[in-house]
Amino acid sequence: MYRIGIDLGGTKIELVMLDGAGVEVFRKRRPTPRDYPGTLAAVVELVKEAEAETGQRASIGIGIPGVVSSLSGKVKNCNATWINGQPMDKDLGAMLGREVRIANDANCFAVSEAVDGAGAGKALVFGVILGTGCGGGIAISHKVHAGGNGIGGEWGHNPLPWMTAEEFNSTRCFCGNADCIETFVSGTGFVRDFRAHGGEATSGIEIVARMAEGDALAGAAFERFIDRLARALAQVINTLDPDAIVLGGGVSNIDLIYQRLPALLPKYVLGGECATPVLKNHHGASSGVRGAAWLWAPGELAAISPEACA
Repeated sequence: MYRIGIDLGGTKIELVMLDGAGVEVFRKRRPTPRDYPGTLAAVVELVKEAEAETGQRASIGIGIPGVVSSLSGKVKNCNATWINGQPMDKDLGAMLGREVRIANDANCFAVSEAVDGAGAGKALVFGVILGTGCGGGIAISHKVHAGGNGIGGEWGHNPLPWMTAEEFNSTRCFCGNADCIETFVSGTGFVRDFRAHGGEATSGIEIVARMAEGDALAGAAFERFIDRLARALAQVINTLDPDAIVLGGGVSNIDLIYQRLPALLPKYVLGGECATPVLKNHHGASSGVRGAAWLWAPGELAAISPEACA
C-alpha cells in the first residue's frame, strides 16, 4: 500500500508518495495559497496529481506547524494563520473521500527518524527541531504521541532549566512567556545571545566558524549555547528517558554539538551518568514530509481501499 505525506507550511506545500518499502516514487511542491479554501484546493490537486501519475491510491498524512485541538477538532497554534480555527482534517477527508491524518510537524519529524532514520530500531525517540524556532516531538513504537491536548513534545515552551541570575527573566517568547527554552537554544536564540554580547552573525554555523578562527566572543557564545542545550535535553531525559534523541533543523548541522554534548549531559541528568545517544537526523529536510506519510502504520493501510478512495 502506498502512502502520501504532505508538509504544509506558511510558504510552501510539499508532497511525497512512498511505496510499501518506504521508497519515494513521487515528489512535488508548490507555494501555499494564503487563504483556507485555496490551501484545501492546493492539497487536493497535489494528491490527485500524485495518484494519477503513479496509478496508486494512498493513505494521507499531513504535518503542520500547529496542532489539531482534541477539544474542538480544529487547527490551533499554526503560523499559517488562515487554517487556524478550521476542521482541516475533516474538510480534506470529505474532499478526498478518505480519512486524513494531521499532526504537528515536529512529531512527523520524530516519527520519520524513528521509522527509518537515525532512531530506527529505538522504541521511544524524542525528535528536536532547532531552527528559527525550537520544536519537539515524541514517537513511541513508530507512532506519534500527541497527548490529550495535542502538545506532546512541546518542550521548547518550558522555562530553561537551572537558570543563572543573568538568564532569569532575560528573554520573551512569542507564546507570551519569559525564558522559554526556544529563546535560548533555537538558531534564532543562539544568534540573539551572540549579538547581545557584542558579536555579529546571522546563523549558528557562522558563530561556530568564527570560534574555529579564534573569535573569543564566538567561543563564549557557543559555551553558553551548548550548556543550555545540555540542561534543556537533560530535562527531557529526566522525564521521558528516551532511547534516542534526534536533532533536526539548521542548528543540527553543527557537528561540534555531537562532540561536546555527551560530556555535558551527565552533569544535569539524575544520577550523574547518561547513555542516551544524541544523533544527527538521517533524512534532513525531508524528514517532516516523510514522517507525515508514516502517520499510518502498516497494519492500518488496509482500511484505505481503492473503493474508499474513489
